[in-house]
Amino acid sequence: MTTAHVGVFDLFTVGIGPSSSHTVGPMRAAADFVDRLGPAAAEVAAVEVELYGSLAATGHGHGTLTAVLLGLEGCRSDAIDAVEIDERLRAAAERGTIRVGGLAEVPFRVEDIALSPRTVLDRHTNGVRFVATAVDGRLLDEAVYFSIGGGFIERQGDAEAGGTGDAAVPHDVATAAELLAICAREGVSVAQLAMRNEVATASEHEVRARILAIRDAIRGCVDSGLRREGTLPGGLGVIRRAPALYRRLLEIDPDLGAEYAQDWVNLVALAVNEENAAGGRVVTAPTNGAAGIIPAVLWYAEHHTPRGRAGTAAAADDAAATGGLDDLAIEFLLTAAAIGGIVKRRASISGAEVGCQGEVGSASSMAAGALAAILGGTPEQIENAAEIAMEHNLGLTCDPVGGLVQIPCIERNAIAAGKAINAAKMAMWGDGTHRVSFDQVVETMRQTGRDMSEKYKETAMGGLAVNVVEC
Repeated sequence: MTTAHVGVFDLFTVGIGPSSSHTVGPMRAAADFVDRLGPAAAEVAAVEVELYGSLAATGHGHGTLTAVLLGLEGCRSDAIDAVEIDERLRAAAERGTIRVGGLAEVPFRVEDIALSPRTVLDRHTNGVRFVATAVDGRLLDEAVYFSIGGGFIERQGDAEAGGTGDAAVPHDVATAAELLAICAREGVSVAQLAMRNEVATASEHEVRARILAIRDAIRGCVDSGLRREGTLPGGLGVIRRAPALYRRLLEIDPDLGAEYAQDWVNLVALAVNEENAAGGRVVTAPTNGAAGIIPAVLWYAEHHTPRGRAGTAAAADDAAATGGLDDLAIEFLLTAAAIGGIVKRRASISGAEVGCQGEVGSASSMAAGALAAILGGTPEQIENAAEIAMEHNLGLTCDPVGGLVQIPCIERNAIAAGKAINAAKMAMWGDGTHRVSFDQVVETMRQTGRDMSEKYKETAMGGLAVNVVEC
């Protein structure tokens, strides 16, 4: 658990696939290690890297090893694209060296990374150790990092990471009970409360612009996933289904009627997660493995709710009239972040720590609450929707076949998006009064994850990962 406030830009970040904790986090850790070397990076003559626990167990399938290599060269997951990744990896393989921080050229290959899957460090199962030495053998720096889910990283010995910091926000919300109490006392919605926290460090104009940039990145990921054909990398032979399904749906439902709404939701989720599995650019929401759920439910909110239809009609009549859809996306993502922040603080969003209930379960819960907000829900109905979605993802294991974020991950996002929509609709039929609170179900998720066998927590040692033949 983290003690710091977690905001919308902590939970929604642009990165690369296939995994926020196993790809984005290790890349950030390696880049941070190099950054802290400062000018001493030019003196580096040798680098040692060792992966522990889940990072080592599924590192090949999750792109962890190449992510570390790129991070040591100073690459950032939110700035690098697939073409640059391929070019850098090809050049490094041909040379047998990397340029640490873009400065010192050091002998280093992916094969030099040591793997210790059965060694689990105390803080988190996703551990990585870096050592940098000079030509005369001097130790320039040594550090252990933890990738704690959603791209968040911690350096051993530093203050616990997790968000923007408690002192920076006017409403430090750690539980749903506190969220509801503040909303009632201040007379604000969940999204309005979240916005108050965001504008503590930036103007509202800047916050809105950054949220809409996240929305646009989501749309870009969906568009790419609908276009790119072929077979996903990794050896499982998984064919990208989204482009063919897209063409079929356009033929039978060109007007996006309600009859095929669920099929379109499935399509969006599949498109995003196929793009993620291919190492494409995605929005971590709140993790890469669960990146398709919030885009799919946001699509539903834009096309199959009264607010969404009104905004779409206005935009169709006037190309400049996008305010309605912009406001919808901002409220949706702010509400989702308020819910996700509670989960991050009270439990975990890391599949390696608590199983897939922490990834897909959290995303489903965030999407359900956000959709309830767009449907006009009260804070109590939003909390109820989030609770229903999380409750029915409890115990979900993380057992990707071949250590790849493909089976069952891609389809699981589509199923969880449907759960989120159903949870929001169920909550809207009530007045927000319910027996099990969101806080209780989040604590149950944390306890379940703690008790779950390690082989079901992103180690590729149990479940589908061992019962499905890879070739």
